[in-house]
Amino acid sequence: MAGPTSPPGWRSKRSGEAARRAVGAGQGATVALLSGAMADRILILDFGSQVTQLIARRVRESGVYCEILPFNTAPERIRDFGARAIILSGGPASVTGAETPRAPREVFELDLPVLGICYGQQTLCAQLGGEVEGSEHQEFGRAMIEVTDDCRLFDGLWAIGETHQVWMSHGDRVVRLPEGFRVVAVSDGAPFAAVANDEKNIYGVQFHPEVMHTPDGARLLANFTHRVVGCAGDWTMAAFRAQAIERIRAQVGADGRVICGLSGGVDSSVAAVLIHEALGERLTCIFVDHGLLRADEAEEVVSLFRGHYNIPLVHRNASDLFLDRLAGVEDPEQKRKAIGATFIEVFEEEAGKIGGAEFLAQGTLYPDVIESVSFTGGPSVTIKSHHNVGGLPERMHMKLVEPLRELFKDEVRELGRELGLPESLVGRHPFPGPGLAIRIPGAVTREACEVLRKADAIYLQEIRAAGLYDAIWQAFAVLLPVRSVGVMGDARTYDQVCALRAVTSSDGMTADSYPFDHAFLARVATRIINEVRGINRVVYDVTSKPPGTIEWE
Repeated sequence: MAGPTSPPGWRSKRSGEAARRAVGAGQGATVALLSGAMADRILILDFGSQVTQLIARRVRESGVYCEILPFNTAPERIRDFGARAIILSGGPASVTGAETPRAPREVFELDLPVLGICYGQQTLCAQLGGEVEGSEHQEFGRAMIEVTDDCRLFDGLWAIGETHQVWMSHGDRVVRLPEGFRVVAVSDGAPFAAVANDEKNIYGVQFHPEVMHTPDGARLLANFTHRVVGCAGDWTMAAFRAQAIERIRAQVGADGRVICGLSGGVDSSVAAVLIHEALGERLTCIFVDHGLLRADEAEEVVSLFRGHYNIPLVHRNASDLFLDRLAGVEDPEQKRKAIGATFIEVFEEEAGKIGGAEFLAQGTLYPDVIESVSFTGGPSVTIKSHHNVGGLPERMHMKLVEPLRELFKDEVRELGRELGLPESLVGRHPFPGPGLAIRIPGAVTREACEVLRKADAIYLQEIRAAGLYDAIWQAFAVLLPVRSVGVMGDARTYDQVCALRAVTSSDGMTADSYPFDHAFLARVATRIINEVRGINRVVYDVTSKPPGTIEWE
């Protein structure tokens, strides 16, 4: 989403595509070593909103480092975090319930600026002496608020008497304010749509400034972090790079060696180059080629890391083994499990040949850290297996090095640019760990992989030629287990159907099909049918997410 004009005093950051809710409770996600560039830190307490990660994304885009912890985080951890301010997220519960979440008492005892959003506003008001009740006039979706008074949160952004579009999602509402608070904006369903206590720097908004449907939301959050809190907005990838190198060296020591599992994707590639910059020849990468990559990808990985970066690289072509293990397997989850188990087996074998390494590097991102813990601190639901290389560190008795674990996907891409990685790699569309196996519904064969590779390459080639690649979140071809009758050269054919998929998204959690014009789709279909033997029909998938998923399996 293109952000609105930046208010004075802060520098906009590159927009990203991932907005993910982060908790990392007790998982070591908090940065242990702070440089001056990360001294300004915002703590976001998560009450279970579906869009909490968007708050973090907006704050970081304004040049301020932040992390998200569960609402029930231990008081000492909240104090030790060293936040300049605290943001309370929205959530699905009702403040009127007896056993529903509350903000820790320390939030209001640390004398820090506080911003409550939706549920965060309601619990803030209730805990400080106000009152919240269920409302017959619920608001879900776009709403208009009227600004009724000035406050520091609105400085330079909204003026008295103006109306502005926001996104509401609430059934309860504040009906009485705590002492020292005043109303600064109202809506039809929320007489306290925004409230302020300028003396204590505590603010609450009933709407969601973090979502794109609140057009001025990013600027409102920047007003809080910069005008109210006084953050400098100087958190950059250059600063993170320098700090990450210091931390890697401190963790690994002067003689430690690291093994990194390299997939050729953005995350593992950026992690490998960063660790190599820190440790040089003490890093060895292992690239397991499972035979399920896109056209020419394996060769590109080897050329880039062994040739251009001169990083020690073990390339194991295990495609025959993986395809043998997948023979006759049709269930998508069983495919993922077979690929994951085989990967661990091959990786362990190659790592054993290297010897002497105590550390295993992974391209773990902040969402991976967070999604392992729910906002209540319990385990989250596993939707798909083989999301990460689970189990390797324990099996191999190695310590983990995860230099990207504080970053969102868009920040990893920016770090990749900072490290000098080519844009063709840094800007690459997401690609699933199981590769083409989940883009071939049903049984996977070498022949099917070859057919799909050729079709997929043509599709992506045409997208790039049309200048559309960067406008699309993800695009790929799917080889369906369906045959159709066709006519080619006056002869009857009975070949497979290829489905094309392309979506737009800001975070991968929701997505819409990309609106190609008919001429483009006709051109791609003609090329695929003419150039790829085995396909005689091409269709385009227009399903959004939800109800569908981006991948077919």
